[in-house]
Amino acid sequence: MKEEMSSMYGNGVWELVEIPVGFKPIGCKWIYKTKKDAKGKIERFKARLITKGYTQKEGIDYRETFSPVSSKDSFRIIMALIAHFDLELHQMDVKTAFLNGDLLEEGYMLEEGYMMQPEGFEVEGKEHMVCKLKKSIYGLKQASR
Repeated sequence: MKEEMSSMYGNGVWELVEIPVGFKPIGCKWIYKTKKDAKGKIERFKARLITKGYTQKEGIDYRETFSPVSSKDSFRIIMALIAHFDLELHQMDVKTAFLNGDLLEEGYMLEEGYMMQPEGFEVEGKEHMVCKLKKSIYGLKQASR
């Protein structure tokens, strides 16, 4: 959980602010996952902070949702080209790639989004403040754009 929080702070996902009048903050929760290796042995435990995006209303909190995905045909064509031209294929994973989407600059949110501070990670002396979201976070309806 500390690793997840440090990556969110490092990426500037939110800033702590006083909640403006008329805004209702979105709740958040922790999702826990156990990562296993090929033999089924536990490799590590993973925690991810997500918003309770199911409380958002279309047209009020966000405009639209869209998630770009590749089709099976596109994947097969790319794999065929790699095999035909005897190319090398490398795979990589960017742990915090999801946190790179700016919400307001790209017009995904109609209004500013506010989230409650994560339980157990409230800033001492600022417990009454909320997180003003600046970047995508798992759970938001419009986050996967």
